[in-house]
Amino acid sequence: MRDLDVKGLRARWQSVFQRRAPLHLPRHLLFAVVAFRIQADRLGDLDHETKKVLDRTRANDSGSAMANRLKSLDQKRTDLTPGTVLVREWDRQSHRVMVVADGFAWTGQTYDSLTKVAFAITGTRWNGPRFFGLRDKQAQPRSEARDEV
Repeated sequence: MRDLDVKGLRARWQSVFQRRAPLHLPRHLLFAVVAFRIQADRLGDLDHETKKVLDRTRANDSGSAMANRLKSLDQKRTDLTPGTVLVREWDRQSHRVMVVADGFAWTGQTYDSLTKVAFAITGTRWNGPRFFGLRDKQAQPRSEARDEV
């Protein structure tokens, strides 16, 4: 798909969604939406809770409002459920890892830990959950946190 021009991506959109692509979408968005749909169809879509959060999001919400909603959603979860997609930018590339029943899927391979995925992406040793932002940095003492408000 990466080699398709805008015309080719519009044709692919038609075959995937059974309708014409919006004319205002640039090539990179056509590619991203079609790629996500193909991946979701093969590996599973967003889970119900994430869909609810996204449905409640308004176009004029600030980034912090969305971040707070997502943080609230994350706090409700104790485990990663199959179908969850983790996204991490590394070396100017976006990497998407999907949680599957027997591990984590990335670029067509399944790994049994996030640490192994992080190593495959970076070539260096990382704590996988920390690399994907699943571990909070150490909390600041309360007095420091209040000073920043």
